[in-house]
Amino acid sequence: MPESGPPQFAECDVWMDLGIDFGPWPRFDTTPVTEDEETITHYTYKGVLIKQRREWELSMPAFLDYPVKDRATWEEYRRRYDPTSAERFSDGFAARGLQAREAGQVVQLSGGRETSFFGHLREIMGAEQAMMVMYDDPRLVHDIMDFLAEFMIAIYEQVIPRCTPDMTYMWEDMAYHTASLISPAMFREFMLPGYKKVCSAVKAMGVPFIAVDSDGYTGELNPLWLEGGVDIIYPFEVAAHNDVVELRRQYGKRLRMMGGLDKRVLVWGTEAIDEELERKIPVALEGGYIPTIDHSLPPDIPYENFCYFWERKKALLGVEEG
Repeated sequence: MPESGPPQFAECDVWMDLGIDFGPWPRFDTTPVTEDEETITHYTYKGVLIKQRREWELSMPAFLDYPVKDRATWEEYRRRYDPTSAERFSDGFAARGLQAREAGQVVQLSGGRETSFFGHLREIMGAEQAMMVMYDDPRLVHDIMDFLAEFMIAIYEQVIPRCTPDMTYMWEDMAYHTASLISPAMFREFMLPGYKKVCSAVKAMGVPFIAVDSDGYTGELNPLWLEGGVDIIYPFEVAAHNDVVELRRQYGKRLRMMGGLDKRVLVWGTEAIDEELERKIPVALEGGYIPTIDHSLPPDIPYENFCYFWERKKALLGVEEG
C-alpha cells in the first residue's frame, strides 16, 4: 500500500515488480485509425485492432482483427520477440530489486499478459481462432508454445541471476463461469510441456514460487497447473464456483491460494461480510492462503463497507493495529 494511503490500510506488504518487458519490440503503432465522439479505433501495442469507448478506458473493447492468423503471419510476428532486445531491461532493475528486498518488500517478476501460453495465443489470434487452430494446425500450436517457453526462459536467465525474485507471475485467463475454455486434454497436449519446462527452469534458478492468474472456474485446470510446477493460483472468483475452503480440503497446502473472498459481499453489507470472512479466514490461519478480494473491486461498494471488511479481516487474522 502506498505510504500516502489511508493509515488503516497501511498493514499491507509492499510488492515490488522488477519491471521487465516481455512484450513485442518494436511496438505496433497505436495511432487512432478512426475516431468519433464516442469511440476510438486503433491497434494495440501488440497489433490487435480494437474499437473502444472514450469515456471509460477500462470498458471491454470490440476486437476487430488480430495479427496472427496462420504460420506465415506467426513467423513474421515472432520477430518482435527477441529476448535480448535492450528495451526489455530497465536501467538499474537489479539494484532496485535488491534494495526492495533489503527494505522487507516482496519482489516479483511479472510479464503481464506476455508470460503465458494459452493466454498469449488468445491475445495474438483471438479466442475463437486460438481454439480452432489446435484442431486445424496442431503443429503450429506446438511450435508457438515451444517458442514462448524458450523466450520466457531466455529472459529469466538474464534477470534472475542478478536479482532472484520471491515469485514469478504468469497470466492465463483461460476459464469462464463454469469451465475451462479448452479441455484438460488440450491443456495437457499443448500447454503442460511448456509449463513444466518454464517452471523447472525458474525453480532451478532459485525462485521459490510461481503464480498463475486466471479468472473463471479453474477446477479443471488446478491439478494441471500443479503438475506443471505452479505453486500459487489467483484469484479464485467465488461467482465462478471456486471455493477456497473446498480447495484446501481437496489439495491441502500443496495448492497455495490468493484471492477467494467474494467481492459481492462488500455490497451486500456487514452480515454478509462477517459470514464470508468467518468461513474462510480459518484457512488463511493454517497458512498457504492470502485472503484477498477475488478480483477488482466494483464501483458500487460503499466505502464504509470496505472499511468494515478491512478491519474485520484484520481482527480475525490477529493483525495488530499499526
